[in-house]
Amino acid sequence: MSEQGKQVAKAAALIAGGAVIGAGLGLLFAPQTGAETRRDISRYARKAQVQATRWGRAVQSGVKEVVDRGRAMVKNREEQRELTAALN
Repeated sequence: MSEQGKQVAKAAALIAGGAVIGAGLGLLFAPQTGAETRRDISRYARKAQVQATRWGRAVQSGVKEVVDRGRAMVKNREEQRELTAALN
């Protein structure tokens, strides 16, 4: 992964972490009954699970794309070496 990609991933992780912490604090200090708070936490946890799954799939797709590009580059370089060797 490029340096820029690492920085984007860090920023996304920090934003997601901040959102989780902020939502948790908001729920803890909200003027609700315990049952309502537990229900809200349960809903939030389900939504977070779905979002984490989506992000995981996106990361997996990105990694697969990078690996495929790397393989194509290696194959291309090998073909260039073979062509150069054949011409000499």
